[in-house]
Amino acid sequence: MATVGELLTAAVERLRAAGSDTPRLDAELLLARAVGTDRIGVIAHPEAPVGPGAAAAFAADVERRARGEPVAYIRGLKEFHGVAFATDARALIPRPETEMLVDAATDEVVARLAGGAAARRGEHVRVADVGTGTGAIAIALAIALRRRRALDAVSIVAVDLSPDAVALARENAAAHGLLDVIDIEVGDLLAPRMGPFDLVLANLPYIPSATLDVLGGSADHEPRLALDGGPDGLDVVRRLLGLLPALLPDDGVALLEIGSDQGEIATAAARDAFPGADVEVLPDLAGLPRLLRVRPPHG
Repeated sequence: MATVGELLTAAVERLRAAGSDTPRLDAELLLARAVGTDRIGVIAHPEAPVGPGAAAAFAADVERRARGEPVAYIRGLKEFHGVAFATDARALIPRPETEMLVDAATDEVVARLAGGAAARRGEHVRVADVGTGTGAIAIALAIALRRRRALDAVSIVAVDLSPDAVALARENAAAHGLLDVIDIEVGDLLAPRMGPFDLVLANLPYIPSATLDVLGGSADHEPRLALDGGPDGLDVVRRLLGLLPALLPDDGVALLEIGSDQGEIATAAARDAFPGADVEVLPDLAGLPRLLRVRPPHG
């Protein structure tokens, strides 16, 4: 009977040869899934024997990963912002860099509840998550606000063009007790009638089509609809920017995730779509452009 350490060694070699950027991490996560533990349990007990059934399941998963299938799809879950989300080929896999969007949105909502116009009017803070995918942004935000006992003062709408993604987002919302809190709908961006929104959040497709064609890796398995942003990556982003004047009140704000090389063109697109708006690019921890922040004129 093979041990944990022996299976990991062989799997790491197989995945490295297949081109995985993180062969050891991939192997540890997949073996943890096969034996019914977590990654720490695998790392801590390399001498533990692995039964033939678990070893066979692990070998099958390693081959799936070697063919390029994302670990998150194989495991059926992805951790994001400290929360576990069901993940499969119906939607984009949540990325760590998107956690910055949740943090910025949480800060924005808390500040508004503390003394913003919505608080003065005694109204809910209205939030829209556009292109929700798995529901990760809306759900992580709701959980962060629930921990602060602030969720009752907020209403959240999550929209996605894909009915399959919406079904997955609803499953995730139900798993976290939020299906009655977040309104998850099928839709192409936001209709003006849905507004106004105090806060519009979006992680829309922003990879240029030509880049996506040669990107490989996880992108070959994820929905192209969630990745392809057109010739320069900003086609869908521009469409949303064009709707913002009708969606944001005077003190509203939009936070849109962008690519690390899109700071200048995204800023120009925002100013073209929303003349006079206050436009700012917020960097991530590496100092790279990550969030486009748009406020109405004098907002």
